Amino acid sequence: MNFNLYGYGPEHDRKWIIVDCGVTFGDLSTPGVELIMPDPQFIEEYRDKIVGMVLTHAHEDHMGAVAQLWPSLQCPIYATPFTAWLVNDRLHEHGLTEEVELHEIGLNSRFELGPFDIQLVTLTHSIPEPNGLAIRTPAGTVLHTGDWKIDPDPVIGEETDVSALEALGNEGVLAMVCDSTNVFSKGSAGSEGDVRDALVEVIAEQTGKVAVAAFASNVARLQSIIEAAEANDRRVCLVGRSMFRMTSAARHVGLLQKVRDFVDVEEAGFFPDEKILYLCTGSQGEPRAALSRIAEGSHRHVTLGAGDTVIFSSRIIPGNEIGIFDLQNRLAERGVKIITEKDRPIHVSGHPCRDELAQMYGWAKPKIAIPVHGERRHLIEHAAFARSIQVPHAVTVRNGDLVEMHASGEAAVIDEVPAGRLHMDGQFLVSAQAESMRERRRLAWAGQVMVALTISERGELLSGPDIRVNGIPETDEFPMDRLLDRMADAGEAAFDALPGKDRRDTDAVEEAVRLGVRREIARIWGKKPAVDVLVMEV
Repeated sequence: MNFNLYGYGPEHDRKWIIVDCGVTFGDLSTPGVELIMPDPQFIEEYRDKIVGMVLTHAHEDHMGAVAQLWPSLQCPIYATPFTAWLVNDRLHEHGLTEEVELHEIGLNSRFELGPFDIQLVTLTHSIPEPNGLAIRTPAGTVLHTGDWKIDPDPVIGEETDVSALEALGNEGVLAMVCDSTNVFSKGSAGSEGDVRDALVEVIAEQTGKVAVAAFASNVARLQSIIEAAEANDRRVCLVGRSMFRMTSAARHVGLLQKVRDFVDVEEAGFFPDEKILYLCTGSQGEPRAALSRIAEGSHRHVTLGAGDTVIFSSRIIPGNEIGIFDLQNRLAERGVKIITEKDRPIHVSGHPCRDELAQMYGWAKPKIAIPVHGERRHLIEHAAFARSIQVPHAVTVRNGDLVEMHASGEAAVIDEVPAGRLHMDGQFLVSAQAESMRERRRLAWAGQVMVALTISERGELLSGPDIRVNGIPETDEFPMDRLLDRMADAGEAAFDALPGKDRRDTDAVEEAVRLGVRREIARIWGKKPAVDVLVMEV
């Protein structure tokens, strides 16, 4: 996820812009949490000094947190038409459209926010309207690339604005803050036009129903798939909410105009198998996405089986392997043929490989390289690569690092500011360090034991301990009744071992019983579950 701050001016009156405001997604380490976003704690303190938020493009890791975090930031937002449409749609979902000052700006615009003179530079990426930002200040110009690649045939949108980049290089770029995703990959990422041609061939070879899974935000890929389907006399049916949302946004800005109307999902089943193509969400194995529901046979309108084909026109995002392979196995169980980018050239990355990085540095000619958008090893490799092509300085940063840059070309990390994460837990936005998440992880690992007992005012045990458990296994040797009896006996023994005065102290009773029960189940099972004790005094 991306959340970048640029500040200019003396510390007591420093003005700030925010570039991008995105999310990432939960995994097995964050049970119950699907959305994770940056904690804006640092910049909240300077909210009155924020002159605007500029969004480079509409991928979730760059704009997905706008609606949730805007109430803490309350600054005007600037975005090009496609991104602005999607931001406004998200703001509408949160009831914020009347409150947020959202400015739609044209491609290649140039505008001022406080001391910042900002120019949009058209790049190519796997979504419409990706923009680099030339951020001019009296101290120098920073080129913030956002996500990009160099695609000579992007299918939709303009090619990379080389003349603008060369002009910036000739004018003088102090620093380039640049995408590091594919720094370990040689050559170039490849062109969307080649993917379109490959899809035409692959779809032509199929005889049954065809479903293609892709990232809904990759409108160029959707265009390629639609063109490939129509070239093979297949009609296209959209399946999945994100497909409808992204195609609506695309049509709003004049894309996807020269394609046939989509077939309604309720009518698609009446088409001959060889005449229909389902364009589906769920390429990453998301359990509630359309393709997962099709694979488990629970989709209301779409079924796939022997003789049908699913094409994954996407890559596996690291961390999603288990979900994707499980999805593909479920499809295979149904007799569905599976084709991935490992089998045919049906996907290209949206990020620059080493030849493209070298070309961008050649155009921009920055004095300083600041690699971003990658893991630590990517940033280190990118910095080394920049130095190898004669960039004078490179700074590798961590989340929260405050980098000071001077017109002379000097740059250094001078401070570290708070830079945590927030979890969208149900309808609550909470710190990633919240006790609730630590408790949830413990429960996921070793379950829970609940103990209830009643004591008199004189410290006599009147009833219990009564035991209830969640997530505790049983075996033939230790069936659940026996486990419960052993834990109850241990709790009672712990109570009996207390001195008389402590038996009248509910806190002392709770702790003694908790430890006694926990030791007993740990001795039997080998794990220490969370043990909660409720003592009632009558």
